[in-house]
Amino acid sequence: MYFFKNIGFGIALGAGAILPGISSGVLCVIFGIYEKLLDSILYFFKDVKKNLLFLLPLGIGGFLGIFLLGNVLSYLFLHFEVPMKCIFLCLILGSLPSLCKEACPKKKFRLHYLFYTLASFLFTVALFGLENQLPFTNFETASPTFWFLFLCGFLMSAGIVIPGVSNTAILMCLGIYPIYLQAIASLNFSILFPMAIGILIGSFIFMLLIQYLLKNYRIPTFFSIIGFVLGSTLLLFFGI
Repeated sequence: MYFFKNIGFGIALGAGAILPGISSGVLCVIFGIYEKLLDSILYFFKDVKKNLLFLLPLGIGGFLGIFLLGNVLSYLFLHFEVPMKCIFLCLILGSLPSLCKEACPKKKFRLHYLFYTLASFLFTVALFGLENQLPFTNFETASPTFWFLFLCGFLMSAGIVIPGVSNTAILMCLGIYPIYLQAIASLNFSILFPMAIGILIGSFIFMLLIQYLLKNYRIPTFFSIIGFVLGSTLLLFFGI
């Protein structure tokens, strides 16, 4: 049962990797697996069997979510946009009480904690605001280079690891999102391979950063995550 539940989580995470406005990191927080996922990847060889049993179904589900259900989910968002957004909105808002409890499990709430929430909220809004205003590169006449695709994958990893930061918004800012979707649909490895390298390297770096922040600045980090989550709910509906 645990195995199949994690496959379901993985499918949702795979969907978050391709649907605009959805953050895989936020979904990890909603499912209560964010910190466990970080530890399982960064300390994989400390307990290979345990970590493999946790990561394998997530990986299988992620593959299914991206390559098999991507078109289905895109269809649902296209033809049933409001109901689908309501579902995600309920999931996201439903995670806020547990997030707030996790942020201050023992210490009392302090008003200045909201500064971190406001800052991350405004950052999320600003990022989406750039979505349609920064077409960095025009690929109608030229194909993206290996190193540009690597950079796209590296920056995309920030959206995968950091809750509330949409990796699709980052790709849209870089002008690569349509090519990314087409490459997934056609399994174009000349596009996917350099992006995958960038994602792997970037994800490891950002995971180390997030883990350091959670261990040393847990309360500010969690209140920042809450701001990212709130920003993702607003932009899920209004898409600046």
